[in-house]
Amino acid sequence: MSDVPSRVVLREVGPRDGLQNEPPVPTPAKVELIDALGGTGLAEIEAVSYVHPRAIPQMADAAEVWAQVSPREQISYSALVPNLVGTRRALESGFTELEVVVSASRTHNLRNLNRTPEESLDAIAEVIDVVHQAGARCQVIVATAFGCPYEGELEESGVLAVADRAVAHGADSVCFGDTTGMGSPPRVTRVLGGFRERHPDVPVALHLHDTRGTGLPNLVAGLQVGVDRFDASVGGLGGCPYAPGAAGNVATEEVVYLLHELGVETGVDLDALLEVAELAERIVDRRLPSRLVRSGPRTRLTPA
Repeated sequence: MSDVPSRVVLREVGPRDGLQNEPPVPTPAKVELIDALGGTGLAEIEAVSYVHPRAIPQMADAAEVWAQVSPREQISYSALVPNLVGTRRALESGFTELEVVVSASRTHNLRNLNRTPEESLDAIAEVIDVVHQAGARCQVIVATAFGCPYEGELEESGVLAVADRAVAHGADSVCFGDTTGMGSPPRVTRVLGGFRERHPDVPVALHLHDTRGTGLPNLVAGLQVGVDRFDASVGGLGGCPYAPGAAGNVATEEVVYLLHELGVETGVDLDALLEVAELAERIVDRRLPSRLVRSGPRTRLTPA
């Protein structure tokens, strides 16, 4: 496939974005999943979230999980933080890669964070300052970047304005989130293409959900405008507790399979990743939406 990055970086978000949408998973099982993902060749893993236990009880054991993980040198582990309190907890735990979220949608941001987007961006400026003072890095995730379940279509200029403010506050990178799978390839092209035109030197990532079956087409659209960093979730774990009907993230193994078929390198061992997807199913005790777990890659033949 011409005119796309020859190699991409995948961030595995199943341990955080995936498990926060499941009934609480025991700490040892979370540690087992993170360590197993570490053996697949993934470059980045979003391990935990330092949110208040009342907001997301599934992440209440973040510090305990991280204390028991066996980090691998070649992997960048990150944590999601909601505010300064969570930021300081993550930094004290030793994280040097943090993420903070703001929704492009006013209604979704109020439901998710009990703040307007403007108030969130003001707070994010403080978070970024604290993170940088600690010698760490902070990514701003712009949620509902391609549509809101409460407000519907959002003006692309408004979405980009939120991202502009994040960059102005010193964000080290920006990730655009299709929180409920409302994105389409043309919209991904316009939003991501617009951001790259405005901020060609700022790393940009794409966080996709497969609610309406458009996750992989949207990924290809991102590739075609030069995006080389994507979030995905093993087995297709995920959703959004503040967005009714949101399905899981694009499945990491399906993303890897597609990228390899397109000739794009990921550094990920697909067979090893499929084994971890089966582990994830056992941990949550249900069948996950990944089709590749059922079918296997096309090289898996049926005995004659």
